[in-house]
Amino acid sequence: MTFLQQLLIAIVQGITEFLPISSSGHLILIPHFTDFPDQGPLIDVAVHVGSLLAIIIYFFRDVRGLAQGGLATIGVGHAPDHRRLFLWIVAGTIPAVLLGLFFKMGGFLDHFRSTDLVAFNLIFYGILLGAADRWGRQARHYEDMRLKDAVIVGLAQALALIPGTSRSGITMTAARLLGFHRAEAARFSFLLSIPAVAGAGLLAGLDLAEATGEMQWDAIIAGSLTFVAAFITMAGLMRFLRTRSMMIFVLYRVGLGLALLAFF
Repeated sequence: MTFLQQLLIAIVQGITEFLPISSSGHLILIPHFTDFPDQGPLIDVAVHVGSLLAIIIYFFRDVRGLAQGGLATIGVGHAPDHRRLFLWIVAGTIPAVLLGLFFKMGGFLDHFRSTDLVAFNLIFYGILLGAADRWGRQARHYEDMRLKDAVIVGLAQALALIPGTSRSGITMTAARLLGFHRAEAARFSFLLSIPAVAGAGLLAGLDLAEATGEMQWDAIIAGSLTFVAAFITMAGLMRFLRTRSMMIFVLYRVGLGLALLAFF
């Protein structure tokens, strides 16, 4: 990979990972509109890990609280509120982990790298996001999360394994339907992504260890550049959602999806 390709992938991933417009869908489109070869699943996961580091740093207080909750779960310390939220994150992660392992073992992931599928999911889940944001109540906060809420959002997250769906988009959609404020829906969505992306990164790390030295450096450079783009994007999105609706993302998704169907 050239540095230009690494930079392009990092910028696309860093921006689209946190905006509800599907990062995996945009990454799949890069080879179709440039002379670059498909970067492959390994680079896709590497840039997701760069996004993960941005989440951990931006939401450091929340991540520290979840860590305290994890320790309290095994009997170290006493943090009942953090423990409860930690367990909800675990419960919300299980559906995506199980489905992700099923797809990986069955070799299905490569079959999802289709522009038609990306276009359809951009449109369908974009309209669903718009409906949820339009009619969903804004009455609940992250601390109001219950087990049922975590499981519902977790089941929605599992759908994001299919490109074009958008992990942040579908989890925000579920959270908005459950009555959470926009910024709080984004907050839970990002925190819920930590174990899912970390698990995918661990699996990819095994493949990365067996890769050539050149592929290893490609993944490391792309992931590092993504971290910078992701942190800036996430900070801007959290400010945006405190006062604005998600309609701009809905219009973008539907417009892009229709354009892709016409083009391909």
